[in-house]
Amino acid sequence: MLHGFVIDTIWLSGHCTAIGKFLFEFMSENPVHHQVCCYFCDDTSNFTGEKTAGPNANSLRGFDVVDTIKSNLESICPGVVSCADILAVAARDSVVQLGGKTWTVPLGRRDSTSASLSAANSNIPSPLLNLTGLISAFSNKGFTTKEMVVLSGSHTIGMAKCSIFRSRIYNETNINAAYATSSKNNCPSASGDNNLSPLDTTSSTVFDSAYYTNLINSKGLLHSDQQLFSGGSTDSQVKAYSANSATFFTDFRKAMVKMGNLSPLTGTSGQIRTNCRSVNSG
Repeated sequence: MLHGFVIDTIWLSGHCTAIGKFLFEFMSENPVHHQVCCYFCDDTSNFTGEKTAGPNANSLRGFDVVDTIKSNLESICPGVVSCADILAVAARDSVVQLGGKTWTVPLGRRDSTSASLSAANSNIPSPLLNLTGLISAFSNKGFTTKEMVVLSGSHTIGMAKCSIFRSRIYNETNINAAYATSSKNNCPSASGDNNLSPLDTTSSTVFDSAYYTNLINSKGLLHSDQQLFSGGSTDSQVKAYSANSATFFTDFRKAMVKMGNLSPLTGTSGQIRTNCRSVNSG
């Protein structure tokens, strides 16, 4: 039932960015809170959520789609399906709908009753990190360098704001000149901070391994993306995924299962939110 609600609602939203964002949101949430869905909450006079954290403010969208899924579920089976489970299934189904392979998503997660703006700011890897920083950030959450590279492949879908990649396209030298020029058309040097560009310039609405081919061709949109292919230890893995999408799909599924099992709240911990935008009262 959850799978059906998620698929129907995502597609009725009418555009591919409403699909790709769920994967980013799932991956952003898990390294910080182990699937407790703190960032769904709106700020109030006595509760500070995580939507305004730097990485989230620049990337998270589509909360209305989650609202619709949750509302439909609550009308049929109130207090049963958590926002955390909705997000986990939406991430998986988004990948499948865009051409990727499926994986098993265990259910039974619960939602948190707290949030941490500082944790969201410090624990989500910055798009400005170099390779050493990326390896360290993922290692601190229990992921190997190989898993870091394969999870970065989620950037085969999704968009980034101009303010995040402006420095790369104007100041860095390890970027394809024609790609930099075309990117500047949508990201002027002194305006257009919120303009969106695809993370994968080749096939932004398909979940494939083109992201890695782009890196080999110096067409990584983010500084942190291009760091994966910059003469360092991860170059060989980037080449392997570029050449063999089946290997990428297999490794990506394994890494997502691992991420989904990062100590989720279960049992009597947390709560099942009635509204994903706020903790339950009382």
